[in-house]
Amino acid sequence: MMTNTFPPIRTIAMSETDTTANVDGERREFKAEIKKLLDILIHSVYTSKDVFVRELISNAADALEKARFRQASGETLQDSDLPLEIGLETNEEDRILVITDTGIGMTADEVDANIGTIAHSGATAFLEQLQRSKQSESGAEGEPAEAGVNLIGRFGVGFYSVFMAAEKVVLTSRSADPDAAGVVWTSDGAGEYTLAAAPEEQPRGTRIEVHLKKESDEFVDASHLKSIVQRYSNFVPFPIKLNGEQVNRTTALWREPASQVKDEDYNEFYKLVSHDYQDPLLHLHHSVDAPLQFKSLLYVPQTSPEAMGFGEGEVSVQLYVQRVLIDGDNQYCLPKYLRFVKGVVESEDLPLNVSRETFQHNRMIAKIRDILTRKLLDRFLKLAEDDEETYNKFWQTFNRILKEGYSDHANKDRFQDLLRFNSSRHDDEEGLVSLKQYVETMPEGQKAIYFLTGPTREALQRDPRLELFRKHRLEVLYLYEA
Repeated sequence: MMTNTFPPIRTIAMSETDTTANVDGERREFKAEIKKLLDILIHSVYTSKDVFVRELISNAADALEKARFRQASGETLQDSDLPLEIGLETNEEDRILVITDTGIGMTADEVDANIGTIAHSGATAFLEQLQRSKQSESGAEGEPAEAGVNLIGRFGVGFYSVFMAAEKVVLTSRSADPDAAGVVWTSDGAGEYTLAAAPEEQPRGTRIEVHLKKESDEFVDASHLKSIVQRYSNFVPFPIKLNGEQVNRTTALWREPASQVKDEDYNEFYKLVSHDYQDPLLHLHHSVDAPLQFKSLLYVPQTSPEAMGFGEGEVSVQLYVQRVLIDGDNQYCLPKYLRFVKGVVESEDLPLNVSRETFQHNRMIAKIRDILTRKLLDRFLKLAEDDEETYNKFWQTFNRILKEGYSDHANKDRFQDLLRFNSSRHDDEEGLVSLKQYVETMPEGQKAIYFLTGPTREALQRDPRLELFRKHRLEVLYLYEA
């Protein structure tokens, strides 16, 4: 049973004109814009309540990173022996979720500035930028492609997502500055908050006590919380402990130097992100520093779900920013004809809109797609050159999808060198020939590449027009698909 032993507190209204925290507190006039703003954040911006856990964990990770940096710089921090970690504790009886970190913490002024940032940044200005963001997402005429983005971090939006699930939040924090006093911030998300002094025994870092609404009691279910952590925050670079047990994997493999990653590590990671029981056919581990920075780890599976009768799929790449999953099913990082490729892409430079999850299809993503497409096609070409048997297996598995790339004019030369055909030179339908091989063996005087279309090899072999080509020993490509 959790109890609150904090001292009495007085109410402070969130005001756009006040920026100084006073732990003694006083009541001030309530601003109507604030209530409207919080209502939008809580009910309209986010599509899933689960993301509030992601947002609070991301904030905790940022605080831990700052503490680690100051320690590495030789500074003396309060409670210097504390391990850098994030904790989640559940109380099912009272419907309370507690999220803690041993990070940099906050002073009373910092709590008022950071947690009350929405008010102090100007509610009206925020609402105007949010409106522009929505217009640009819907393709409003006259809006630039990047309008309204980069709102994250400027208004303290992420923290307030907690009120989708909370009826009250009690935040307690103590700064890492030696001898700094702790502070308690309490709010029900209705437009007012209170500040008070924290108990002397409060350690460095931040403790967020989330009193859940009745309809949000799934957030004290340990299995549900574990699934949220492993979906969104699995690669946060600090231990995340749920009721004392670490539930995240802290190694983001795509950030590791390729020369230091073993094949078994690549295979294990593939199974983690793809939910496939087989090892991948091949992988591409790539890092780009200019003209933009991003890292990627992409895989080609051994089998195609479409070939197994599961219908046409979509591009599905996991998109990360600062190790946090932003889009688990991004459809813009690769062209549609490479939709069989699975994996992760991360860039810390990507602009995010206010909710993070409705990520915009902007110029930077287009550049990432162009670079990854070229790198993948080059990887396939190298496979064809170095290991013909494995490439032929790859082609037999994915050729129906890959052939859709005929319209990718920017990569025409790469694409045509990947194509393989069964032809009249082969004894059965397993034989494959490239366009380059076809041209190299053309008899003198042949000016064109000949082909026949039909449903099966057997049907094409019976085509009477083929007799003339056999007589002159001209190879004919067999095309079986529309």
